[in-house]
Amino acid sequence: MGYPHQPHLKETVVLSQYFGDAEARTYDGWVKRGGYQALEKALAMEPAQVIEIVKQSGLRGRGGAGFPAGVKWSFMPKEKKKPHYLCCNADESEPGTFKDREIMRWTPHGLIEGCAIAQYAIQAEVTYIYVRGEFTEPLRIMEGALAEAYRHGVLGPNAMGTGKRLDMYLHRGAGAYICGEETALMSSIEGRRGNPRIRPPFPAAYGVFGMPTTINNVETLASVPHIINRGGAWYKSLSLSHPKSTGTKLFSVCGNVKRPGNYEVTMGFPLGELIDELCGGVPDGRTLKACIPGGSSVPILNREESESCKLDYEGCVEQGTMLGSGGLIVFDDSADMVYQIMRLARFYAHESCAQCTQCREGTAWTVRILQRILAGQGEAKDLDLLLDLSEQMTGKTICVLSDSCAAPVVSGIKKFRGEFEAYINGTRRPRPVLVHA
Repeated sequence: MGYPHQPHLKETVVLSQYFGDAEARTYDGWVKRGGYQALEKALAMEPAQVIEIVKQSGLRGRGGAGFPAGVKWSFMPKEKKKPHYLCCNADESEPGTFKDREIMRWTPHGLIEGCAIAQYAIQAEVTYIYVRGEFTEPLRIMEGALAEAYRHGVLGPNAMGTGKRLDMYLHRGAGAYICGEETALMSSIEGRRGNPRIRPPFPAAYGVFGMPTTINNVETLASVPHIINRGGAWYKSLSLSHPKSTGTKLFSVCGNVKRPGNYEVTMGFPLGELIDELCGGVPDGRTLKACIPGGSSVPILNREESESCKLDYEGCVEQGTMLGSGGLIVFDDSADMVYQIMRLARFYAHESCAQCTQCREGTAWTVRILQRILAGQGEAKDLDLLLDLSEQMTGKTICVLSDSCAAPVVSGIKKFRGEFEAYINGTRRPRPVLVHA
């Protein structure tokens, strides 16, 4: 997507309104555009009132899980017997997803404002914004914005002159996909290996440093100031399909489309329309073959399913997949689905923390079998073996990384079995793949 951002008529621009507007990155520019009014308004309320507005809005976690944000905030202890923490998950590592980095690049103060409102609502002393290690530009911009926020008294011991303390820190990750999982993220902040933790206890009871903690995604928190300013009812009214999927959603579109980029649409927007009208469709002379709507960790949709899918939580489930992070990967009829699925599996095998046997061994063997099939050395029984492996990897580990590897494999075999069989029976030219390629 080119900058400055020129939204399509069918986009509903809220979070992306100032993408491409360099002045919006600064404190003065953000205030000029109405920035920090929501925080000032929230600080004049009781924390419970803020939570109630977010509950009324129906805002759900935009990082993948889709859990109602206001409900999540309400899990925090009401009595302050221990320090509370907020963690902002900016470790955007899901293949096909690139929306959170754009929020940090263009509207850093919007994210800071959202974090500050959430921090106040859950009565937290400190917010940690955990930024993916490779995000050098977003990190630099966020550092500058955070320094400005302190300098202008938005943060600190007397936030906006209210006498309330709001402190915020940036924590740079080291490039591990697993640290996008909320309990692994907390372990990393603590200076330990980023391994997921068994739950319970849940973060609201025992989180970072053993204290009550809430973890939210960048897009989720960046939505909060708009909800406080315009009201929960306004946000809830932004829904085209299902009443439990409200607001707008940023979709990162990549792959075989003419105009890849970030597009913001109202929940329930038709997937086929997003690809054809907003993104210009697949390249000339090609036809849509498949797509993955929620980042690489969700089941693949074939052409028919893609054309009838509504982009909200319920609409994706109806088609047998998930909305996930909103990372939309598009494949046209030139795509080799066996190879693409192998690439996804190889990513998860590489990123496994190796804590759980099913994930450590299952992802590695999945890659080996797929590479064997691509090399023309597969057997018919390998497909059943892959499905059996995937079954053993699903729902049996501490986190869902192994499930994420299994999802495209199972859906790929189910919907594109003929391509796998073509490699096995020799009707398709072998495609040897080096382990490190």
